[in-house]
Amino acid sequence: MKPFKFKQFTVEQDRCAMKIGTDSVLLGAWVSIKNNPFSILDIGAGTGIIALQLAQRSKAEMVDAIEIDEDAYEQCVDNFENSPWGDRLFCYHASLEEFVEEIEEKYDIIISNPPFYSPPLPSASPPKGEKIISTSRELARFNDALPFDELIESASQLLSDEGIFAVIIPRKEEENFIKMASEVNLFPNRICRVRGTETSEEKRSMLEFSFEKISPKIENLTIENSRHDYTENYQNLVKDFYLKM
Repeated sequence: MKPFKFKQFTVEQDRCAMKIGTDSVLLGAWVSIKNNPFSILDIGAGTGIIALQLAQRSKAEMVDAIEIDEDAYEQCVDNFENSPWGDRLFCYHASLEEFVEEIEEKYDIIISNPPFYSPPLPSASPPKGEKIISTSRELARFNDALPFDELIESASQLLSDEGIFAVIIPRKEEENFIKMASEVNLFPNRICRVRGTETSEEKRSMLEFSFEKISPKIENLTIENSRHDYTENYQNLVKDFYLKM
């Protein structure tokens, strides 16, 4: 597995179940840093890609990450140490529950590309009512590894008063996720719905929450005009990261 080279850093990913995908890079590029965050937390860091993007984009002095999987944690630490911002990046090997209990810090940005479960293709479906999870990649995608309600509750406890909590989730989960967040006084300020091409359905929602209840700004993003012909909006969003943009 080759390392993934970005413009300002390289990410090794051979020990991570969840490889670098569009979701993480999109979220790391999209989240607002207009409040000049001092502290950032990436929950479920995997390779560390989102934390690395935010270290590149911001002047935050403390960019922390949590990763529960041992192999991914070790890889994340290596990726942090080998980046230009090693002195600002730190990864904790812990569950979110343990982290919330131990840490007194409040963070100005909390960000997560949480694992969610995508059922296998129809031909590989297990019998009705059963879920077969065999690989660490599937486990990393399975919502039970980090239930949304636990993620939201923890974020509300760790977020600073003026802070932002940002996630990327399946579009079909958007309404439910917003409802759960409102129960801990987190409200959507920005919503970006993502589709692959103009004619495909919206697959992802990027959501940015705060404790301030305002009318959310709704955005739409299409990634490609056609295969490998990327839209101008998408290119503008990720051009600071991808080598060929």
